[in-house]
Amino acid sequence: MTKRTLTSAQERFHTIIFGTTTPAGQWFDIVLIWIILASVLVIFLDSIAELHGNYGHFYLRIEWLFTAFFTIEYLVRIWCAPNRRAYMLSAFGVIDLLAILPTYIAFFIPEASPLLIIRLLRTIRVFRIFRLFEFITEANILSKALRASGRKIFLFFTMMIIMTTIFGCLMYVLEGGKNGFENIPASIYWAIVTVTTVGYGDVVPLTVLGRAVSALAMLMGYAIIAVPTGIITAELASEMNTQKNIARNSRNCKTCGTSGHEPDAHYCANCGEHLEQKAAIIIPS
Repeated sequence: MTKRTLTSAQERFHTIIFGTTTPAGQWFDIVLIWIILASVLVIFLDSIAELHGNYGHFYLRIEWLFTAFFTIEYLVRIWCAPNRRAYMLSAFGVIDLLAILPTYIAFFIPEASPLLIIRLLRTIRVFRIFRLFEFITEANILSKALRASGRKIFLFFTMMIIMTTIFGCLMYVLEGGKNGFENIPASIYWAIVTVTTVGYGDVVPLTVLGRAVSALAMLMGYAIIAVPTGIITAELASEMNTQKNIARNSRNCKTCGTSGHEPDAHYCANCGEHLEQKAAIIIPS
């Protein structure tokens, strides 16, 4: 998708709203984050029944002011974006839109207003302001590890569903409706909260066989609770080793060609020649 030509006014607004290389751009994002946090605070306060009864209309007026501001800001972003479609379909663009939609939806569905808490996602821009993009690298490593372990986790949860279904059916047969296990879905619910070691206690077995099965389910829950953690940890360690090897292999000595240096090494392990340092991270505006 090609970028369109911006007018001088659009370029000035784009530099301030989308960029963080200028003092004006940094101040805009900082003020924007404080406004977002203030709007979230209003949502919290309005959810308290006593405060809502006394100040509900006041909170509603403030919320509409916030929504008007965020709506104008969103439209200005579209107006000054070099590629409007790319911005609107980007992660930030979708979040910016979702941050204002609940107020309008609340016209028809009042219960939707608490969804404005989505605005909190907009504070992710703090990474751009304070140059914390190094954390994005760690986030990418974690994301890759989660994707790599997806099949194993899916298989694990499939086995968990099968196991809790079997336990639920057993308890339905052993305890029956007189002891709270009124049907198979309710019994499966009990099995899930028992195997996951939550144990709400709203339904408990009373027969000897039922308690024996319950004890077995709890012991199995403790035994398997570490399985997904182990899977993700193994994939995370593998991904970190991969990234470390890439960093090593990307630093070859120009004199003797030796590779495999540590990322923080300053001199070649073979000939002692000074190694070039890694290039600084370029932060996109």
